[in-house]
Amino acid sequence: MRSTSSFIRTLRRGAVVATVAGLAAGCQNFLDVNENPNAPQTVSPNLYLPPILHWMATSEQFDGRFIGRYVQNWTLPSGSTTASTWDRMGYDPTSDNGGQLWRDVYWSIGQNLVDMTNKAEAEERWDLLGIAQAVKAWGWLKVTDVHGELIIKQAFDQTRFAFDYDTQEFAYQEVLRLCDEAIKNLQRTDGAVNSAYLSRYDRIYSGDRVKWLKFAYGLKAMALNHFSNKASYKPADVIAAVDLSFTGNADDALMPYSGTSADNADANFWGPRRGNLNSYRQTNFALGLLNGTVFGGVVDPRLSRMLSPSPDGQYRGWDINSGVSALPAAQLPQNFWGYVGTAGAGQPGRYLFADKARFPIMTYAQLQFIKAEAAFKSGNRALALQAYTNGVSSHIDFVNARNVDDGQTPTQISAAEKSAFLAQTAVIPATPAGLTISHIMSQKYIAQFGWAQVETWMDLRRYNYTAIDPDAGRQVFPGFTPPVVFHPDNNGKVVQRIRPRYNSEYVWNRAGLDVIGGLALDFHTKPLWITQP
Repeated sequence: MRSTSSFIRTLRRGAVVATVAGLAAGCQNFLDVNENPNAPQTVSPNLYLPPILHWMATSEQFDGRFIGRYVQNWTLPSGSTTASTWDRMGYDPTSDNGGQLWRDVYWSIGQNLVDMTNKAEAEERWDLLGIAQAVKAWGWLKVTDVHGELIIKQAFDQTRFAFDYDTQEFAYQEVLRLCDEAIKNLQRTDGAVNSAYLSRYDRIYSGDRVKWLKFAYGLKAMALNHFSNKASYKPADVIAAVDLSFTGNADDALMPYSGTSADNADANFWGPRRGNLNSYRQTNFALGLLNGTVFGGVVDPRLSRMLSPSPDGQYRGWDINSGVSALPAAQLPQNFWGYVGTAGAGQPGRYLFADKARFPIMTYAQLQFIKAEAAFKSGNRALALQAYTNGVSSHIDFVNARNVDDGQTPTQISAAEKSAFLAQTAVIPATPAGLTISHIMSQKYIAQFGWAQVETWMDLRRYNYTAIDPDAGRQVFPGFTPPVVFHPDNNGKVVQRIRPRYNSEYVWNRAGLDVIGGLALDFHTKPLWITQP
């Protein structure tokens, strides 16, 4: 796959090669412009790792600004009475908004990952090869969960200028195959497996092969759990994969940031230095999960550590249907850094919204909720309750940890606060019989708030956004309400996918899109294969 810029570079390279060939006929000693005498033409495979890991952490944040509005983490208030496009479950035509994962999986990570894979295999660096395969699986999973059908078989065929889409079913087969290959290679200790070699550029796990092995199992569990609406769903396989994955918060896959460079490239994408959330505001739905509206009047101690108060000190959310708000200025929710407008570089934030906050790619809490859902669906409510409790408890610790990454202002949740909260039966049922799928999915939403927008969106789509939990007698996601007025191209339907990246697909690959119906204006409302029975 190629963006417009990469396509143009290909044309330019062709022109350069043709020119050099003509000059070489008259002068054999003409300098080969494709060689740099001051730099190596080949590099060690571990050198590819830093930018690849950077984009793993950053790509979903780019797209999270938009998907976060679909799942109502936040809204982007407009200056008119009409809600903004993405808040109405729409999209921006002729724009690459919502196409960053597509761009990075095919381009920023793309050929670099192919080269790293090939070199790691040739040098028998099985640990690095396993990481490469896990990253590849992660990329295909994210892109297919966002866009549906995607290009895999022909993706890196440099002889092609048009590409055929593969089915989502094939994409999931490839994800699971790569997870299994990664697991196999990350278990190997022979060949050139070397933690010191790996640790030089591994910013997530510092060369710890065992933690990467756990990551691969966690990714497999996540992918397997997405089959929950299909007859082929096997909860036991999901549980088994989670049990071989993270055992606590120390295993979390986190990207660190120093937040000191002049260009802000080493700062958290959500932090005030980057300024990517200046005007975004928390929604009523997100607020309701924490302020006691959903959980029997019990105010969650994470409320004041994750969300932002209004200037008067009270916590409020923004109505997604309103471009503007009739609330007085003192009652309007502030942005996630705790400001009415922008925040200066280096100013304190909170939770994940700080310059040096370590950003999660996968967490123990997230996986425990996946295990809880699978156990619940298998009929083992005792195991489900245990995993659910682990998820809530560990996420409280996660919130505390992220609120000291950058010396933020919220105080830590004390042991007494945590114990009192976990003792509330409206939150943690006294017996397994009291647990509902609504408990599990609501708390998973909280644990993924602000970062795992793709997985959260998959959860909402698997439960048709507003499906009723018969045990709880309410929605699986209580309080979630689609927009009153949809984007015009929706034809009154909820969003199910984001259209493929405009600048590569709608400009260069329209014939391929036509085959899958991608030229229809309401293509973004077509349900995904993985969410269907």
